[in-house]
Amino acid sequence: MESSPQRVSDLMTRAVVAVGRKTLFKDIVERMEKWKVSALPVLEGDGRVVGVVSEADLLPKEEFRETDMDRFTRLRRLPALAKATAVCAEELMTAPALTVHADATVADAARIMALRHVKRLPVVNAEGVLEGVVSRGDLLKVYLRSDRDLADEIRVDVMDVLFPAPQEPVHVVVSDGFVTLTGRVGDAARIPLAARLAQGVEGVVGVDCRLTADGADGA
Repeated sequence: MESSPQRVSDLMTRAVVAVGRKTLFKDIVERMEKWKVSALPVLEGDGRVVGVVSEADLLPKEEFRETDMDRFTRLRRLPALAKATAVCAEELMTAPALTVHADATVADAARIMALRHVKRLPVVNAEGVLEGVVSRGDLLKVYLRSDRDLADEIRVDVMDVLFPAPQEPVHVVVSDGFVTLTGRVGDAARIPLAARLAQGVEGVVGVDCRLTADGADGA
């Protein structure tokens, strides 16, 4: 059984395609096409990440190919215009690179991607050296965990802790990632916490908490 929370190191891709500062525009495009990726880390020295080149960094060259802009628009779009004339990675890259550490939680990585609107994050060590890449698709792998694995974790790490023996065990049923909790417990105040912690287990899609407390109305 896997324990929550999973870390970026559990899901990241370790074999990474990267480029150097002087890698030319066309070579960058060819590597993206060959490896089916939307962004490439830019490395220098012993593998330290100094930037990232994404499809968005490459598109201005096409966007401004035949555009006749007025002075105001040119001033407003100066960064994009600079990339339109760029010929190598160091002129195209977004720097400093947005990265994540291998020991970050999956939730941390997902939050960074959502807030910064990126699809991939280079994974670096304390010195900034590339260790891997984690993508949106990698983060979604937590939902491939088996129903049995999820049920075991919720039962052992959540329910047995919140409602220890000699109470009757809580019944945990998981189907396609959806959790159903049934049974009677001694402490009504812990029921919302049980539902919240079950929902927090990585790979859980939803929770239907049907727990009732001893002495509750209708008992």
